[in-house]
Amino acid sequence: MNLNALNHLTAHFENTEVMPLLFLGHGSPMNAIEDNTFTRGFKEVSNRIEKPRAILCVSAHWETRGTYITAMTKPPTIHDFGGFPAALYQVQYPAPGSPELAKETQALVDKTEIQLTDDWGLDHGAWSVIKHLYPDADVPVVEMSIDFTKSPQYHFELGQALAALRKKGVLIIGSGNLVHNLRMVAWDQLDTPGYAYDWAEEARTKMNDWILSGNHGPLIDYHHQGRAMQLAIPTPDHFLPLLYVLGLRTTRDDVSLFNDQPLGGSLSMTSVLFSSR
Repeated sequence: MNLNALNHLTAHFENTEVMPLLFLGHGSPMNAIEDNTFTRGFKEVSNRIEKPRAILCVSAHWETRGTYITAMTKPPTIHDFGGFPAALYQVQYPAPGSPELAKETQALVDKTEIQLTDDWGLDHGAWSVIKHLYPDADVPVVEMSIDFTKSPQYHFELGQALAALRKKGVLIIGSGNLVHNLRMVAWDQLDTPGYAYDWAEEARTKMNDWILSGNHGPLIDYHHQGRAMQLAIPTPDHFLPLLYVLGLRTTRDDVSLFNDQPLGGSLSMTSVLFSSR
């Protein structure tokens, strides 16, 4: 992108109010095609916020060595799952990409080298929820990967480095799940509303309290917050997208939870909206 194009993009975004932030508990890929409490929650929250000019999504389902960002004009819809009904694999979410936003993000971050790539697209951590927010696929989307070699503190600080984008019409979304232990799911209880193991409920309550109160320290240092947290976050992939969003939070942000329900004993669908006053 040449300097004139970058200046045009920046000028296009400059007068926009500070955009909200979202952490979305994306859950099963089936949420992409189902009408349920959670998908209705995604749709409802989109009515509460200004429509963005672009979206940057950090998804639990793109882990890399190093940090990458999609930079193609037409990101493919990636069906990165198996064993689901044929109808799910037929879903396409043809949102445009934004090479300009990818390059601006790359230029904005000096904490690490962000590499542009055409070798990914939109995985289900991104498209399965964004399609409920913007079903017309008319908002450009770029996805940024999670460097699995880095610490939670690193991801929190990388989120902080993206702050300028909030003033340029960019909606930043972290997509994962706060309580996410697939090995311990009670599959026979998936249709029981609010069913949670004691440790899962303890972890969900603690995380919700820390998020609402702005107490980020225990969330960054989640490894050392007791057995319940260790069971809730057996691997970091679904949790780290939250830290990007928390890194972008300011004292002017109001915080609200939605879709805040346990699922299958060892999962939670808790989602969070941060909106600037």
